[in-house]
Amino acid sequence: MSDHSVSNIATADALTLLLHNQHALAAAIEEVAVWLSANGVQVVADNAVMAMETLDTNAKAITDAIMRIRQS
Repeated sequence: MSDHSVSNIATADALTLLLHNQHALAAAIEEVAVWLSANGVQVVADNAVMAMETLDTNAKAITDAIMRIRQS
């Protein structure tokens, strides 16, 4: 296995861990948003939902990057 392949695997593995962190953060933010909404703090809940949307958008880009790296 070439150094380039080892480097690609390490990079893809690190990005995969970051992606898992993104998913965990999104889940936590979603729980907080639900609680905020249920407790009458809708403006803050809406802001949390916008943050989750950003995490989702970035997660898709990270996933695409991981797939490209793993295929090279």
